[in-house]
Amino acid sequence: MHSFRSEPILWIHVAGLATLPVFLVLCLLFLSVGEPFLPVWMELSLVAAIGILPLLWMQLRRPFYIFALLGIALKPENLTERQRKILCLINTKLNRILALVAAVLSVWVLWHLYQIAPLVANSAKFLPQWRSVALVLAGLAFLGSNLFLQIPVSVMRVLVTNDTEFAGIEPLSLEKIKQDFTILGVRVNQIVPQILQSLFRINTDSSQP
Repeated sequence: MHSFRSEPILWIHVAGLATLPVFLVLCLLFLSVGEPFLPVWMELSLVAAIGILPLLWMQLRRPFYIFALLGIALKPENLTERQRKILCLINTKLNRILALVAAVLSVWVLWHLYQIAPLVANSAKFLPQWRSVALVLAGLAFLGSNLFLQIPVSVMRVLVTNDTEFAGIEPLSLEKIKQDFTILGVRVNQIVPQILQSLFRINTDSSQP
């Protein structure tokens, strides 16, 4: 029997962590544009509000439906029993706590980015020096970084679940999935082609003792 850890979408989301530095560098670049005209706390609050609050609110209220990728989402009615069990692990109090921890970590990172932004100001001279626009763009870049932090964090919680615990989980009903999750994107019958799923499961299973 294939392990629930062989679900390709789990590892695709974890791999999204690799884009985190890219968005943080963009955020840093925009923070270095122009001369500050607002108090530090106001600028940080603006960037944090754009970059953290929407995703944190989603993760606390209706977590992101992880069977979605690049604007497309697997139809809930097409989920297997194992996939519906995985969603049970996403929609837990522990994941909400992890979302809060990730948000706090993001604020700490933002503070340090703001501190070093003047050091890279010369690298941003090619951009229009409009501070207000740059702060909004910094917030959007920070939003991207938080997206690729929050989702992998929730997925990694699934991956560390032991097999015995997973076996005892009751699959979520279709109604609960539609009610409890934020499903973004065009709904399709399949995201990862079947041949790639099979290859991935073979590789995952062969790596297990």
